[in-house]
Amino acid sequence: MPADLSLNQNVINMDYAVRGPLYHKASELRKQGRTVIPCNIGNPQALGQTSVSFYRQVLSLLEYPPHINRERTLKGQIRPDIDSQEWIPDYILDFSEDFLAKMETGMGAYTDSKGPLFIREAVSRFIDKRDGVTPGNGVPSIPDHVFLTDGASEGIKCILELLIADENDGVMIPIPTYPLYSATIARLGGKQINYYPDEESGWTLTKDSLEESLSKARRDNVNVKAIVVINPANPTGAILDRKSILEIIEFAGKNGLAIFSDEVYQDNLYGSEFLSFAKALGDDKNIPLFSFHSASKGFYGECGHRGGYFEVRNPPGSQGSNPGFIDILFKQASVNLCSNTTGQALIYLLSSPPPEGSEPYDQFNREKQGILADLYEKAGMIKESFKEMDGVECFGKVGAMYLFPRFNTLPAGKTDFDYCMSLLEETGLTTVNGSGFGQKEGTHHLRIAFLPPKDTLEDVLPRWIEFHNNYVRG
Repeated sequence: MPADLSLNQNVINMDYAVRGPLYHKASELRKQGRTVIPCNIGNPQALGQTSVSFYRQVLSLLEYPPHINRERTLKGQIRPDIDSQEWIPDYILDFSEDFLAKMETGMGAYTDSKGPLFIREAVSRFIDKRDGVTPGNGVPSIPDHVFLTDGASEGIKCILELLIADENDGVMIPIPTYPLYSATIARLGGKQINYYPDEESGWTLTKDSLEESLSKARRDNVNVKAIVVINPANPTGAILDRKSILEIIEFAGKNGLAIFSDEVYQDNLYGSEFLSFAKALGDDKNIPLFSFHSASKGFYGECGHRGGYFEVRNPPGSQGSNPGFIDILFKQASVNLCSNTTGQALIYLLSSPPPEGSEPYDQFNREKQGILADLYEKAGMIKESFKEMDGVECFGKVGAMYLFPRFNTLPAGKTDFDYCMSLLEETGLTTVNGSGFGQKEGTHHLRIAFLPPKDTLEDVLPRWIEFHNNYVRG
């Protein structure tokens, strides 16, 4: 029998409800042959969302370059038995060839620890175009302040690891929150400072609620260093308006805080307007800003390829250290050598969509709009079902990939975890209890990803309505 080892209690104390007890119960049911609908996580392709053709065609050529010349050769031959629509467009062949020439060492070699410069330059162009930056108007993105990462999560953990220097350092996070933040702060031994968006006004923010949370932390002698903002929000799906964004920036500047701007759902707007924190911050040089994006969400849904990036604006100084902040980040990234190259390629593709008038443009735009319209329609189907459930309310605009309904009535002694477990066992629908994200005391919620195919929803929603009403009525 091996000797007992002393383990890191911070790791033991971490909680990640998205893949917690409900996920394990769903896995157990699946092994028993039960049908399980995994709405516990934003994993679109696991629930049938098709991949974007442009992305997958390019990736296939990047991973096996001989097919570029093979395609050109075959296209040059007369093949009346093959429909011209089956050929990969010349634009994609040229695009892939150009990418490999710039990559120099192909897809199987390590890259620069930040990611190849030409990809980071593409990311900066993407950011500038998104934010309407032109010569003499707006603050341009700096490629050397962009880091490619294995999904946005790795970048978030990287910055938190740098900022939380001791157990008295704190980070403000929205409640409810994506549990990556609470789990990472716990792992690093820092202090989690909760602030509470107003649910009934659509999860909006007020300066008073921010000031209240900060004042309480400072009374407890916590050294608060940063505020996290997720926009569009996870788990609530809320979309911040311009007023809220500007108030957060004013609050951060007044109190000497850095801003974490988690913007991985910036394409999941369904008609609402997105304003990035980089654009809203403008030329204010006093507030460090860390912005995060990913190829896992949006309309691309390439979760498994783990492509992400973060951008740093106004990097802070570092007490007691000679290297600059960007140099420290580079050293930190170098420990892992580099992010995976397929994810890097996807970030390049995300940043460099086919331009209007190119061969792949129409198909790309049709697939993009089709995926987003389908997501919004499915969100509407689920929201309509809430109207038939006793005591269920769902606030705010539809954003991201989630709905976060509130249960105003549960049987005595039951929690939202109990509800979600019973729902899973009876219907196969896998959700996440609201308490797994944090919530105001005395409230009960769940998060559901609106990703299943419509025919699956048409089957399960009536069963959920029946389950719910029987459950709350006892």
